[in-house]
Amino acid sequence: MNGRAYRPCVAILLFDVTGRVLIAERNDVKEPVWQLPQGGIDEGEIPRVAAAREMKEEIGTGKAEFLKEAARPIRYDLPPELLTGRWKKKWRGQSVRVVGFRFTGTDSDINLDTDEPEFRAWRWTELEEIPDLIVPFKRPLYENAVREFSEIRDRLRAQVK
Repeated sequence: MNGRAYRPCVAILLFDVTGRVLIAERNDVKEPVWQLPQGGIDEGEIPRVAAAREMKEEIGTGKAEFLKEAARPIRYDLPPELLTGRWKKKWRGQSVRVVGFRFTGTDSDINLDTDEPEFRAWRWTELEEIPDLIVPFKRPLYENAVREFSEIRDRLRAQVK
């Protein structure tokens, strides 16, 4: 495993007006697996731009305002059972930078019926709950997101009071 690189990625923290975040249920596994929308960073692309592109590709909306980018990416290794095909040859895991946005649309603007659907359901949840919803190997990424974005969440909540 040592010779392979980490795939550069972004994860999207999309906050609603009350400070909750969007999570989505993967459609490629039978059991419920929830996660933040995420995807690869293309060659020469900056994380903020990649996150906006992935948001449109995965949840069908671009109605969002950039808030903050995490200070640094968090790496995780993929479990051996997920290292198949091109992953097995090229990547050992992912290096993910979390990018936060404020959702400016309405729930009806979120559309999972995209060109290549990745999710079967979505919902808003509390930021602190996301580490408990994710697969264990991604937990440190989500715990870091809670630490880095709690202030943003608090600011959004203060605006609605």
